[in-house]
Amino acid sequence: MNPGRIGLSLGNCAKQDSLQHPAPAAMPSTQRPREGSSSGRPHIWRRHARHTRCAAMQHPALEDFVAGHQRLFVLTGAGCSTNSGIPDYRDSDGNWKRTRPVTIQAFLGEAATRQRYWARSMVGWRRFGRAMPNGAHRALAKLEQQGRCELLLTQNVDRLHQAAGSQRVIDLHGRLDVVRCLGCSVTTPREQFQGELARLNPAWLTLDAVDAPDGDADLEQDFSSFVVPACEACGGVLKPDVVFFGENVPRDTVASAQEHLEQADALLVVGSSLMVYSGFRFVRMAEQRGLPIAAVNLGRTRADELLTLKIEDQCETALSFLL
Repeated sequence: MNPGRIGLSLGNCAKQDSLQHPAPAAMPSTQRPREGSSSGRPHIWRRHARHTRCAAMQHPALEDFVAGHQRLFVLTGAGCSTNSGIPDYRDSDGNWKRTRPVTIQAFLGEAATRQRYWARSMVGWRRFGRAMPNGAHRALAKLEQQGRCELLLTQNVDRLHQAAGSQRVIDLHGRLDVVRCLGCSVTTPREQFQGELARLNPAWLTLDAVDAPDGDADLEQDFSSFVVPACEACGGVLKPDVVFFGENVPRDTVASAQEHLEQADALLVVGSSLMVYSGFRFVRMAEQRGLPIAAVNLGRTRADELLTLKIEDQCETALSFLL
């Protein structure tokens, strides 16, 4: 194992922490013994068609893992919100299900890209903005209420953890319910901005499309007539207050999450394939510290070889024992 690749200094965050789909990570040549496994391999539970819903709800190994730690660092991803009606990005092998999201370079580079983005967002927000927390969000809020969650670090931008009652939350990739001006940094509630989009583009209100991840919609047509408002304060470009692919996660966000990880006694991944490095890096940090690591995810994760325990089941089912 190369400690230099694991223990990244904060000075390297801007170079190392952009949202991208990197090559598969090199796995360590040696591994420490895993909790609950004499062979050094993680305990893995996979959901099969023969399991009934009642049987699938029983995960004693996961219950023991959670009960055995008092300061859990929880890292969540898109799989935590799929049962709230928000699609995820990847399939069970960690590959893209659809065209990759727009990059920050494309968004800033062409007005046509911004027209396409905001038109699709206007359609997608109608349902995304009404999404409600599911059992997984409520279970993790209950974990915090029990005083056993050091931090919930989410890669999601839907704010459903907060809606479920979680307070010790860091939104690693920002929040979609806020729009920010790239010129003067003034912010506007997304719901208010939705009203402005509708006022300027009334003909688009009758359009509908299949939901895509993060408030997007699979709408394809001529976007040249779509009007994108500029910032009322300075005339600048408006962008959702989220980290786009190709954009860097703010250093202070990473630093704050890392401080909490240093206080944690275990890491629990919920609903993330960890294919994006900005989330995966915290699993690498936990591995370096010798923390036990469990994951609940349907399908492969980038960290499978680093796990103490893996539960391949729906997040709300696996965590239902907390409710």
